Amino acid sequence: MPHHQIAIIGAGTAGITVAAQFLKKDKSLDIVIIDPSKDHWYQPAWTLVGADTFDMEKTRRDQKDLIPKGAKWIQQKVAELNAEKNELLLDNNVSLTYDYLVVAPGVQIDLDGIEGLREAMGKGGVCSNYIDPEYTKKTLKEFKGGNAIFTQAATPIKCGGAPQKIMYLAAEMLKKNGVANDTNIIFATPGSVVFGVKEFLPALMKVINRHAITVKFFHKITKIDSNEKKVYFTITASDESNCIAINEKQSIGEEVTGEATVAIKYDMLHLAPPQSAPDFIKRSNIAHKDGPNQGWANVNIHSMQNPDYPNVFALGDVAALPTAKTGAAVRKQAPVVVDNILKLIAGQKASNEEYQGYSSCPLVTGYGKMVLAEFGYGNKRMSDPMISTFVDTTKEKYSMWLLKKYALPYMYWNLMLKGKA
Repeated sequence: MPHHQIAIIGAGTAGITVAAQFLKKDKSLDIVIIDPSKDHWYQPAWTLVGADTFDMEKTRRDQKDLIPKGAKWIQQKVAELNAEKNELLLDNNVSLTYDYLVVAPGVQIDLDGIEGLREAMGKGGVCSNYIDPEYTKKTLKEFKGGNAIFTQAATPIKCGGAPQKIMYLAAEMLKKNGVANDTNIIFATPGSVVFGVKEFLPALMKVINRHAITVKFFHKITKIDSNEKKVYFTITASDESNCIAINEKQSIGEEVTGEATVAIKYDMLHLAPPQSAPDFIKRSNIAHKDGPNQGWANVNIHSMQNPDYPNVFALGDVAALPTAKTGAAVRKQAPVVVDNILKLIAGQKASNEEYQGYSSCPLVTGYGKMVLAEFGYGNKRMSDPMISTFVDTTKEKYSMWLLKKYALPYMYWNLMLKGKA
């Protein structure tokens, strides 16, 4: 049975970054990366693709060109993870063992998590930047008016701000296309606030008011009827805050269909779909077995180490962490994981507990405008001291748009994935 010193599950942002940082510190390490994908996508730019301001092909690279020199790549899926035996079973029925394991497979999209979603997705105006941003672009370009609904599943999702970013860009695109006056833009969220970090709320509320967006809180999407073009929501709270109607131009056609259920007709529906940890993680002995984090990889939220298997670490979207699932979070998590495993290899304790939940959500608020929301555990603002010295990141800035469109992709491909940032 093949054996490796360090096995890394996943060749996405987290897996490649960790591997590159390991090999920069010690080229003699025996590292294997397990991932089936031939393509590597820079998904943070998919919002811009959907808004017709970024080329989809520029978000793709060949995976083989990104695997760090010195690491072995096995182009297979992991079928089972047995941390008791330090063993991975691949989908070609080959098993391998490891001394240390880094778990970074990302999330999976669950199209069956909402009734009717699988049948509706990708046609009839039902779109998602998480799945096919080019169909989002097509839908926006062809939109002639009516209800444009933007919503998200109640599960954890990659970048919680993403459902809003495309909405703000869509509002500007529809205005440019001359259909804004015939459009009701509706943001239906299962949450209780537009954004959880209070310092950034005033800027976002200005954008919402600017476009007369109807915001509905506590709206959990439960069903899509693509034949009738209706989307159904369960109302999860009954207080007066469950609907903010900001300058509704006309009735949005909301129907009460049950004691706590409403239906809204849609002409366009953009959805952040249900997401979960991959099935092999859910079945494994490193996942939470119950509670709100059920199925997600169990880690110490500061060291990224599994509490039951000290040679196992998880980071990125699959880790059960009370912060946003973003690439920016990975940039702060990766050095902690690398340092802790190198400590274990040297016979020391994994004592690095420096990760404080940092994440970043570049909130694009329009073409040429962006708010840079940086925060940590407890939704505490954690702005970069260099940037915040020169720019008030709580306000819409053109400079932050340039950061999003040009600087961050460059940093991703040329620095982060090479272990330099």
